[in-house]
Amino acid sequence: MQEMQPLKVHSYLSQSEIQKLLEGVEFIIMAAPSLMAPPEHPLHFTIFLNTSDPIPEEIKPLILEKFCKEHAINATSHLLSNVERVAFALTSQETPMPRHIIDPAEANTIPWVPMHIIDFLGDSSGFKEAKDGLSGWSYSYN
Repeated sequence: MQEMQPLKVHSYLSQSEIQKLLEGVEFIIMAAPSLMAPPEHPLHFTIFLNTSDPIPEEIKPLILEKFCKEHAINATSHLLSNVERVAFALTSQETPMPRHIIDPAEANTIPWVPMHIIDFLGDSSGFKEAKDGLSGWSYSYN
């Protein structure tokens, strides 16, 4: 199997570039190989909703269920559903890569916006590339 290299981040979008990028974006879905050892689920999903508004607790499971149904994702675990810091990295890929910024020190050095993210482990009959070791993301527009 070919050794996979991490994507090189060239730079990050500025606040105004992020705002322009997100115009008309409904959500971004990202899939990557899970870094957890088996028997955990093989895929790590992050759904970036283009909102910073709090989502009521009773609605959060319904949103996850909708995405799982639409993308044939099953057997989820390790769920995080909150408004979090998200930066957008320029890489060799066509579209900027959304990146959940966890480290407060890093958040002080690069531009980010608050977005509601749904982050979890799961499995799916799709997302072959992620099962083969690649990460990818897709923007969905209104």
